[in-house]
Amino acid sequence: MKYQIAQFSYRYGALIFIGLVLVFFSLYNQHFFTYNNITDILRSISIVTFVAIGITISLTVDGFDLSAGSTVSLTTVVVAAMMVWHQMPLILVLIVPLIIGALVGLLNSLLIVKIRIPDLLATLAVMYIVSGIHRTYTKGYSIYNNMQFQDGTKAPGVMLDSFLWIGQGRLLGIPFPVILMLVAIVAMHLFFKYTRGGRQMIMTGSNEEAARLSGLRVNRIRTLAYVASGIFAAIGGILFAARVGSGQIDAGSSMQMDALAAVFVGYSVFGAGRPNIIGTFFGAVLMGVLVNGMTMLHVEYYTTDIIKGAVLVLALAVTFIHRKRQKV
Repeated sequence: MKYQIAQFSYRYGALIFIGLVLVFFSLYNQHFFTYNNITDILRSISIVTFVAIGITISLTVDGFDLSAGSTVSLTTVVVAAMMVWHQMPLILVLIVPLIIGALVGLLNSLLIVKIRIPDLLATLAVMYIVSGIHRTYTKGYSIYNNMQFQDGTKAPGVMLDSFLWIGQGRLLGIPFPVILMLVAIVAMHLFFKYTRGGRQMIMTGSNEEAARLSGLRVNRIRTLAYVASGIFAAIGGILFAARVGSGQIDAGSSMQMDALAAVFVGYSVFGAGRPNIIGTFFGAVLMGVLVNGMTMLHVEYYTTDIIKGAVLVLALAVTFIHRKRQKV
C-alpha cells in the first residue's frame, strides 16, 4: 500500500501541486482564474518554453546547453537591427536569426563532439563568446524605433507591424505565441515518441556506448541535438523582440535559468525521471503560474526567485529520492 501511494505521488505529485497552486491563487484573487489571465500566463511562458525545449533536446542526448540564453539575446538584437538599422524584409528577419541559432549549435557540437570538451564547459565558453558578440555588435545599447546614434543621426527604420504581430497578435482569440508554443510542444512530443530520430536521441542519451555499438551515428545525433537547441533559442529571441517591440541587450540572461528550472521540474511530471517535452511544458506552466499569482498578491518581485528555487529543489529531491529507492 505504501509503495502504491509513493508511486502515485511520484507520478502525479507535480500535477497535483500545480492544481493546488491554481486553487490557492484563485481563492485569493477572483481575477486569477479568468480567460484573459490564463492566456497572459501562457503567453508569458511561451518564450521560455521554446528555450526550454531546446535545452530538453540537449539533455536528452546526455548533453547540456548553457549558451541558450545568450543565443536569445543575440538573435533578439539582430532581428531588431535588421529592421531598425537596415530596413530588411520580414522573410530575412525571420530566417537569419534561425541560421545564427543553428551556427551557435554547430559551434557547441564542434567543441563537444569533435574536440571532446565537456558539455558544461564548452557551452559555458560559447555563452561568454556569444554574449560578447551581441554586446560588441550593439555597443551595449538596446535597439528601438528611430533610435539616435552617438553621432546625432537617427536610425532610418522601425519594427515592422507584421513582425510585431507575431509576438503581440491573436488568432481566433488566442495569443499567437501561445499557438506556436502548443504546436511546438505537440510536434516535439510526437517526434520523441514516434519517430526514429527521436528514439535514437533517447537511446544515445541513455547509453552512448550501447547506442554506438548498435550502429547509431552518435556524433551526428548529438550534433543535431545542439543545432536544434540553438534554433529553438533563436525562436525564443524572435518572439521576445516581437513581443517587446525592441532589441533588448541581455534579454535572455534570466531566461536561461527559468528554462533550466522548467526542464528539471519536468523530470518529476508523470514520474518520467528524465528530460521530456511534456514535463518541460508543465514545469514552465508552474513557474509562470507562481510568478503571476505572486504578482497579483503583491509579493515583492525579488522574492519570486526564492519560491522558484524552492519548487525546483522539491522537484529534484522527489526525483532523485525515487531513483535511489529504485536502485535499492
